[in-house]
Amino acid sequence: MLSKLRAKGLLWPAAMTLLGVAMLIGLGNWQMRRLAWKEGLIAAIAERAHADPIPLVDAERRSGDIEYMRVKAAGKLLNDHELDFYAFDEQAGPGWHIVVPLQLADGGIVFVNRGFVPDELRDAAKRKEGQPTGEVEIVGLARKPETPGAFTPANDATKNVWYWRDVAAMAAAALAPDTPRVVPFVIDAELEPRMPGGWPKGGVTRLELPNRHLEYALTWYGLAAAFVSVFAAFAVTRWRQPGP
Repeated sequence: MLSKLRAKGLLWPAAMTLLGVAMLIGLGNWQMRRLAWKEGLIAAIAERAHADPIPLVDAERRSGDIEYMRVKAAGKLLNDHELDFYAFDEQAGPGWHIVVPLQLADGGIVFVNRGFVPDELRDAAKRKEGQPTGEVEIVGLARKPETPGAFTPANDATKNVWYWRDVAAMAAAALAPDTPRVVPFVIDAELEPRMPGGWPKGGVTRLELPNRHLEYALTWYGLAAAFVSVFAAFAVTRWRQPGP
């Protein structure tokens, strides 16, 4: 058979086809594994985001397993130490997520993403109603520090323009050096209760993760099938040609 394939000029095309099909099927299988992982993650997020909130101290004890955990914390908002994270709202357009240190009873700090404000309200003086001065309780979702992507802009602490969560840099920019402790994650405050004046608007955590892995898997499998079909048509034509 090998000699026949070689004689018809099909040996190397057949080998390349087998290699290409194996690679395409491998990519499809990888996407199916990613699909299972993503579906598990979406289910876990949905469960955590709607569970009863746990005290902040309990969340801290969970070490790294806190992403999207519903957490509650009480303290005083240090409104004069706001950090502004660039954001985009589908209705309001470009704006900012206002992240504020919450001073806890023991003097420690947890950063709270209080929510979105449009660009024209970035100046805190324009939304004084939404800056409570007494003791507050915050309920929201825990979010771990981020790792920036290749195209993520660098945070600029001097201009107070932030693009990704870097708790260490945030603490260095907004807090005194003798701050006793800083919680190593951020709390995204929920929409309710709404702030007086309506801003910042909480509930900014995106819970709908993109999940196109099945589509990608079917694409790879379809390409594998197309590859086989093209080779089959080519091979039939060659096979029917008379020998030399």
